[in-house]
Amino acid sequence: MRQSVVVGTGSALPPRRVPNAELARTLDTSDEWIVERTGIRARRIAAPEAKTSDFAVAAAESALAAAGLRPEAIDLIILATATPDQTFPATATAVQARLGITGGAAFDVAAVCSGFIYALAVADALLKAGSHERALVIGAELFSRLLDWDDRATAVLFGDGAGAMVLEAREEPGPDPRGILAARIHSDGRHAHLLHVDGGPGSTGTVGKLRMAGREVFRHAVVNLAAVMDETIAAAGVSRAAIDWVVPHQANRRIIEATARKLDLPLSRVVLTVDEHANTSAASVPLAFDVAVRDGRIRPGHLCLLEAMGGGFTWGAVLLRA
Repeated sequence: MRQSVVVGTGSALPPRRVPNAELARTLDTSDEWIVERTGIRARRIAAPEAKTSDFAVAAAESALAAAGLRPEAIDLIILATATPDQTFPATATAVQARLGITGGAAFDVAAVCSGFIYALAVADALLKAGSHERALVIGAELFSRLLDWDDRATAVLFGDGAGAMVLEAREEPGPDPRGILAARIHSDGRHAHLLHVDGGPGSTGTVGKLRMAGREVFRHAVVNLAAVMDETIAAAGVSRAAIDWVVPHQANRRIIEATARKLDLPLSRVVLTVDEHANTSAASVPLAFDVAVRDGRIRPGHLCLLEAMGGGFTWGAVLLRA
């Protein structure tokens, strides 16, 4: 069976770490308030001159090094981002050029916090169809560019960074193949007003900031994520008990805990990085996955369930064997 196997992971973060106490100097908030409600203690914020592609390239180079591959081995780049360098061309093509890749295809996916899950699902389909052999799948965001720094409800939640995976099409014999076993993605545009940017460089010709109805987003997130996780597990023909690691979108510790409880999954099997990364949107899942690979938690053969939900609403899950 032709499978999309993860052969390398990487990540990149801005050097500037911003703890909650720094935000409390200009916002009506405190470290205790933020930690209690979100689990976030700090986030990384990019320098004003930095671009999303800078971190996408750094994460890609890290993933390629881990895979032991040269850039020219890649024939597909999919970049998930809500903060592209510019309206067009796709930021993925900037990454392609900076890596020195001149063949294959490169394009962006816009599904906000679910973007990396969407990108994995698309890459998996293309690899399994035989049209490409090796894919570089990246989630990269400079979400600090979208924030209203006077709005304490959103300004404390987000950070910047990038994560990447290299997928390779391989024939995987036997009953327990490595690679992506199932992927499911969904959307429901009726709820777009609950989490959106009120403007932007597209057809509106305006400059927008992130707006969120936090309580409603929380409610939808727990229900939708639990449902799609079960759907993906069922599609792969495995049980909840067989899952070694859940790698969730790092939006809010309360959402992660509530979703785990709904599925009877112990937190000891959930990768948590929200305390130091905050919500990095499409970069969230690959960042957390790379952390867990590099610290030895995720090992070859482990069953890993990745999930995310974001504006749109969009949501999805991917089950893979590392």
